[in-house]
Amino acid sequence: MPSYIEGRRAIEEALSAEIPLLCIMVASGLKPDRGIDAILEDAERRKIPIKYVKRPMLDAISDHGSHQGIMAEAKPYVYATLNDLIKAAQGKPEALIIVLDHVTDPGNLGAIARSAEVVGACGLLIPNKRAAQVTPYAQKASAGAVSHLPIAREANLTSCLNKLKDEGFWVIGASEKASETIWEAPLEGRIALVMGSEGEGISRLVLETCDVLVALPQVGAIGSLNVAQATCAIAYEWMRRQFKGSE
Repeated sequence: MPSYIEGRRAIEEALSAEIPLLCIMVASGLKPDRGIDAILEDAERRKIPIKYVKRPMLDAISDHGSHQGIMAEAKPYVYATLNDLIKAAQGKPEALIIVLDHVTDPGNLGAIARSAEVVGACGLLIPNKRAAQVTPYAQKASAGAVSHLPIAREANLTSCLNKLKDEGFWVIGASEKASETIWEAPLEGRIALVMGSEGEGISRLVLETCDVLVALPQVGAIGSLNVAQATCAIAYEWMRRQFKGSE
């Protein structure tokens, strides 16, 4: 499916984040606008094709009806496979693959990709349905990390986790109900870290596949961190263990 970016501000941000664009579409007969002129000049410098189309065409493909007479078509993201992630971990005694169990917010997906790339993870694994996909918004939220980090999209997370176990990965699930915190948990070595959805957490079948459940230590009174913040904290603890083990 084509992925469209609507409106002047959103396209400016996409260009600034260097999101790959196939073309920019402008409504024919649009009144002069310095902001749109600047976008078109930037697009010409980057050799992005500019197409002038009738406004009803933009209305037809717009999701929000707020395109302001200008839209961009983003290049489709090319997903990896589970085998690609396993290959990226090949020969590494320490490896991290982050598994997102139906995380639905593309902003969270992008933020998690950013954290994963920074700590040196081998990639992300997401389901192909009922989950956030790599949209331009997720690409922007990742600050470019999705260009450097393989993201695999598979149908059955439980089967994928069992395959990772066969490859020597220890499956760690993050859960508020866990009796063990990340400070005591076995986070050394080859880890598949499972993070649950924003509202429901880890689904039952995936939870049953986990070898260990871990929680974040907490002394405050408010609820737990959101999934992107929690993933970042656990990923950094995994990275710290690797540095500690090499001392």
